[in-house]
Amino acid sequence: MSTTDAVVDTRRGVDPYKIGRGGYGGGGRATGHGEGGPASKSVIVGYGFWLFLLSDIVLFSCLFAAHAVQRNATAGGPTGPELFDPSSIALETTALLLSSFTCGMAAVATGVRNQLWTQIFLLITGLFGAAFLVLEARDFTAMIERGASPQVSGYWSSFFAVVGCHGLHVTAGLLWLGTMIAQIYVKGFRPNILRRILCFNLFWHVLDIIWVALFTIVYLIGEGR
Repeated sequence: MSTTDAVVDTRRGVDPYKIGRGGYGGGGRATGHGEGGPASKSVIVGYGFWLFLLSDIVLFSCLFAAHAVQRNATAGGPTGPELFDPSSIALETTALLLSSFTCGMAAVATGVRNQLWTQIFLLITGLFGAAFLVLEARDFTAMIERGASPQVSGYWSSFFAVVGCHGLHVTAGLLWLGTMIAQIYVKGFRPNILRRILCFNLFWHVLDIIWVALFTIVYLIGEGR
């Protein structure tokens, strides 16, 4: 392309050196996965929040590793299999997995901008999450009463660290959930609210994935030692 052609195209409002969107090399269309422009704000927010979640996964990986190292360090005190209540653990797991399902249904309702069903499913998600915390707190109390406090041994220190850290995340998630319910009720489905709902869904589902790993490593493997 000559310099004269470039000048003529510039006068017509066409950037001859821009790939895509009216320039040469794209036939008037943008090329590449980004289609010649920046990603949407939802994509950027979701990507950034995934980076935060990955850092959280690294945290839990370290706690899992610490518990694996300490799994036999009971210092002559009670062991996990002696104090674990399988029925309570099963109820906790069921409650959390069901909360993941209802959280997904809330996302579907959000997609069609149905505030009633969004609120219903978010509320049910919160109730399942609260039930999980109540059951977990009851288990912690029973273990401590039977002499399995965090300071007894390395095993129980690592146990309360990893399980308690997950419980704190669920508690933070419930506070966030309550805020989202109020914001949706007052402000509706604004773009910024939708992005927050997206981040909450990612957060809650990752908590469930972490619980599955925790259930396997701490409870199932611990029961089988």
